[in-house]
Amino acid sequence: MGHHLKRVVSPKSWGISRKTEKFVTKTSPGPHNKNALPIVVWARDQMGIVRNLKEAKQVLRQRDIIVNGRPVRHPDMGIGIFDIVSIPRSGKHYRILRDKKGRHITIPIDEEAASSRLVKITNKTLVKGGRIQLNLRDGSNVLTDKQYKPGDSIVLSLKEGQKNEIIDHFPFQAGNMAMIIGGKHSGIVGRVIERIAVPGSLSNRVILKNELTDESFETIDEYVVMVGRESPAIEHWGIEE
Repeated sequence: MGHHLKRVVSPKSWGISRKTEKFVTKTSPGPHNKNALPIVVWARDQMGIVRNLKEAKQVLRQRDIIVNGRPVRHPDMGIGIFDIVSIPRSGKHYRILRDKKGRHITIPIDEEAASSRLVKITNKTLVKGGRIQLNLRDGSNVLTDKQYKPGDSIVLSLKEGQKNEIIDHFPFQAGNMAMIIGGKHSGIVGRVIERIAVPGSLSNRVILKNELTDESFETIDEYVVMVGRESPAIEHWGIEE
């Protein structure tokens, strides 16, 4: 059962029923991490697009599910937060986010919103030729000649002829907007007030303000993803307060 795991021990972030069947598809190594949601589980358990693994494989063979501008071929490929999923036959597009309980949720978006995706920079590397490789939270990377910092977010184009071009940049700094993707404040969009460096191996602390409730709260920088310079409409990110 190397390609499966028991439903009762599947990640809570998947948000699936744990007692309907014994096993569920395990996420293959690839984008994001082991908590990434297998595309077959998304299509069957969350969206109801297919009824079983056999139908999922047929849909994927027909290139009917596109993730971040590329057709998905394997049913165990994982998808995660801020991924863009498109269904060409129906003309529907979705963004994957997290709700307040840390579960993956699927938000319908329009075609224009689906033409780009947001990713967080985890670190960067100097490569041959003096260029900088940005290593991104979802496991991908992109080359650039410009200066960006770990913790910043960039927006990559998904349009044909412009794929993976950086079209916007949201620095991790006070005054900018961020979404929290983990911990007890998961799903909240707030304005960064202060980033506090913590010596040693502990995570840096971040103070944010929820502008809908006018309350401040604290989290760690691993849970913070920058999403804009100004206060975005909450409905744009699909978060309900």
